[in-house]
Amino acid sequence: MTEQRHHNRNPKKVMAQEQKKTSKNTNSRRRGSARGRNANGSNSRTPSRKINATRQATAPQQDAVLIAPPKYRKGSMRITPLGGLGEIGRNMNVIEYNGHLLLIDCGVLFPEEEQPGVDLILPDFSYIKNRLDKVDALVLTHGHEDHIGGVPYLLKLRPDIPLIGSKLTLAFVDAKCKEHHQNPTKVEVAGREKLKVGPFDLEFVNVTHSIPDALAVYVKTPAGSLIDTGDIKLDQLPLDHRITDLVEFGKIGEKGVDLLMMDSTNAEVPGFVKPETSIGPALDQAFAQATRKIIVASFSSHVHRVQQVVDAAHKYGRKVVFVGRSMVRNMSIAADLGYLHIPEGTVVDLKQANDIQDDKLVFMCTGSQGEPMAALGRIADGNHRDIHINEFDTVILASSLIPGNEHGVYKVINKLVQLGAKVVNRDNAAVHVSGHCNEGELLYMYNIVKPKCAMPIHGENRHLVANGLIAVKTGVDPQNVVLAEDGDVVDLYHGRAAVVGSVPCGYVYVDGDSVGELTDDELEKRRILGTEGFVSAFVVVDTDNHEVVTGPKIYLNAVAEDES
Repeated sequence: MTEQRHHNRNPKKVMAQEQKKTSKNTNSRRRGSARGRNANGSNSRTPSRKINATRQATAPQQDAVLIAPPKYRKGSMRITPLGGLGEIGRNMNVIEYNGHLLLIDCGVLFPEEEQPGVDLILPDFSYIKNRLDKVDALVLTHGHEDHIGGVPYLLKLRPDIPLIGSKLTLAFVDAKCKEHHQNPTKVEVAGREKLKVGPFDLEFVNVTHSIPDALAVYVKTPAGSLIDTGDIKLDQLPLDHRITDLVEFGKIGEKGVDLLMMDSTNAEVPGFVKPETSIGPALDQAFAQATRKIIVASFSSHVHRVQQVVDAAHKYGRKVVFVGRSMVRNMSIAADLGYLHIPEGTVVDLKQANDIQDDKLVFMCTGSQGEPMAALGRIADGNHRDIHINEFDTVILASSLIPGNEHGVYKVINKLVQLGAKVVNRDNAAVHVSGHCNEGELLYMYNIVKPKCAMPIHGENRHLVANGLIAVKTGVDPQNVVLAEDGDVVDLYHGRAAVVGSVPCGYVYVDGDSVGELTDDELEKRRILGTEGFVSAFVVVDTDNHEVVTGPKIYLNAVAEDES
């Protein structure tokens, strides 16, 4: 989980180009049904009212000038994504019906190099900030940071919003909220369970992902119905034997689904994702060949991956040490709830590891995306207080390489290799499988659910377009494929979905205790200071006599001095 922001292709234009190639009868230009047009070709944005989208921090995928949506049409269902479209991260969708709001997910996006000093990027809550009393609940599909990381910041605006999710998801978010001194209202649900929340009839469906206990949600109102899949894959051999409930998806499809909001992350990848169990042999080989300590880096919530590492360590007589605050916290929760099975005596803490010889240790840590302040980054820099790389150590990066993080990851790998470590990653061993549907699995989902309309979610522009084309292949009318962007307002009315306008949806930066105060202009100044340095001049003046006492003294900070 986490993001590349290459916004060089407008999804609605690409969709039109691709559809012309694949169908002579297709003339859709899609962003909705082209900007300013609804599914039947009529103008859906009149009278047009322009909004200047220049905010403290604008999302790069959003237009500079926005067309305001019309007043909510009573009896329709309105969907507004506040994150996750055109990017991989900060996933959040707002579902509106007759003045009631249902929120689905509230995640964060992690900063890139051009955002120095930023800790997290939140969804923009301004669209709902003045209507928080109308929020009936927040549904959380699973426990990854890009889906739950923003919850504590939302609860600071209204602490009593009910959180609906599975046991593990709620446990992870509860631990995060406690760090912010919050005690949220939680409603635990399971697959095939139904729940009435205000005017929203909810039904939950088990899905397989790279974290246990993930759920999709079916939302029905008198105006229509939709499914938000969250993150999903159709792994037929998951470690916990909890497969995606295709039977229940089929039953819901038989009842009729107006809009399917489907995970797009791997829409460009042909075929099917390999099962999680398939990486077992590669991990086993890496452990068998290791002669010194082993360091494995993964996401701190990837319980299934950690389980396989624990199993391999137990097989080869090694002790496992969890490293990093989030890794320790999440694995403790997973073990307590029975999602992580640890053989007795296998896990030791970091202090105990000092008394165990190197070839009997496995350190399970964070930092698989090259984050400089995560455990692996500090180990590679030689800054970690307790763990140091020695020659012939083995480092395994057992996670995906999120687009946009390549430079940081390979920078860490090069540092580790320079220190003498053997690095095992996806380039030289099958130590990772994705948690998202490939093209073949998406075809299955569309054919099983048979939605009237499709709105790809969770992906960059290229992923959304590829997902939309897959929907068309399975028989969804191209006029009913909605390619939206963050902040677009989609109205579902009489079984037809279309973009009717857009609302400001900027990046909200978290910088220490500051939330939303950092602007793009200030970020630009930080980048200039970081790359070009600055010049400071000092002079002491006697203001009474109007005389210069000393100076001026000029200091060059990270600026090359011209000898001339």
